[in-house]
Amino acid sequence: MSPGEGRAGSRLYLRQLLSGRDFAREDAVARQMVNFAYAIGDRERGEAILVDPAYSPGEILELVAGDGLRVVGVLLTHYHADHAGGPLFGARVAGVAELLGLVSVPVHVQRDEVPFVEATTGLGPGELVAHLPGDTLEVGELRVQLVHTPGHTPGSQCLLVEERLVTGDTLFLEGCGRTDLPGGDAGALYESIVQRIGALPDGTLVLPGHAYSPAPSAELGALRRTNPVLVPRARAEWLAAFG
Repeated sequence: MSPGEGRAGSRLYLRQLLSGRDFAREDAVARQMVNFAYAIGDRERGEAILVDPAYSPGEILELVAGDGLRVVGVLLTHYHADHAGGPLFGARVAGVAELLGLVSVPVHVQRDEVPFVEATTGLGPGELVAHLPGDTLEVGELRVQLVHTPGHTPGSQCLLVEERLVTGDTLFLEGCGRTDLPGGDAGALYESIVQRIGALPDGTLVLPGHAYSPAPSAELGALRRTNPVLVPRARAEWLAAFG
């Protein structure tokens, strides 16, 4: 089952877009960073939200419009510039600030991430919608559950919709996000991966924030057997290996 296919009769629209290939093809940083952006929407209502639309937000808008949907919001998994826009490698990555110059939509972030998003993107408090852990976001008739997964950053969050989990930089298909950047916390990441993500069913499809593996996605049950960060360990042992 591909990432964009929902259950039989589902209204779910889910498109995975790779930077440097599907958009921002001429951007050397986008090609190097291999970020995934996502569009999640309700096919029948023709509404979608964008997840982490960095590098070329205008192109992403056009791709979604070409599928017959209009963008009604943006959701950030975390504040880093390759996901949200902002300074990176001495240059500025286009992101949510530039997107708001093209379309007026709310930008949804986890509450603990607000000051980091403001500092990175230049957006002000009135332009961000802060969410608490466990909040849900409605897109048409669909509900997107916001799963707070701190560790890579304080307000990192994953998005769960119809057994699909967009994980940002919390969990990759091989490994997990770094904790040595500002706001990183290895102990929090252990709890996020083992207690929150680890509690989800095996059939949950993991959709990461970067194309660091040959496959674009994988079911959680398979990752439990192949991704060492998901192998059961005591907290101290996990931190010694990955913290």
